[in-house]
Amino acid sequence: MVTVDHEHEKQAAAEAAANLVTDGMLVGLGTGSTVAYLLAALGRRNLAISCVATSPATEALATRHGLRIQPFEEIDHLDLAVDGADQVDPRCWLIKGGGGAHTRERIVAAAAYRFVVIVSSNKLVERLQAPVPLELLAFGLDSTLAALSGAVLRSAPRTPDGGVLADLHGDVSDPDQLSARLNATPGVVGHGLFPPTMVSMVLIGRGGEVESRQPVA
Repeated sequence: MVTVDHEHEKQAAAEAAANLVTDGMLVGLGTGSTVAYLLAALGRRNLAISCVATSPATEALATRHGLRIQPFEEIDHLDLAVDGADQVDPRCWLIKGGGGAHTRERIVAAAAYRFVVIVSSNKLVERLQAPVPLELLAFGLDSTLAALSGAVLRSAPRTPDGGVLADLHGDVSDPDQLSARLNATPGVVGHGLFPPTMVSMVLIGRGGEVESRQPVA
């Protein structure tokens, strides 16, 4: 039986994404263990770039690697955003938010001219599976939960923006329909379903290689 080193795959995908960054770029940085490899790779390149971080953890680690972080204010676009994903299906629908930063990650991805996703091969799935991470407004929380059958609160601190984290269990076979329903539910601040239309490219570490996957509309 061949043992797959998924940490090495994550590092390879992250380093491939770091090579897309050039001097002068404004770069959005996601959150998570794969992004940690990206931050290290960018730090080694010593580029003249500015970055926006999606979480306090990313900001702290990026600063330790010598990257310049600025607030996401008075900025109307990013040149590139790079982030990981918990699941990627064949169309490049994503489930994100295992780390609870999915609302900020969506804002950063949407603001970028290019959103590049970096994953190891074990993140590829034939069909998305629950749970779908949620960020909910604290105001009216019980009412929001009553409208979301299968939503379970996480035992986790509130997000930096005051949101309550939860996970939605149930059928994810039609991500288009589920995403639309979540978008239309009052009290849902953000959710972890990211459509292919947001994704420019997925870089997949597989063994000793890095593959590129393009989204399918």
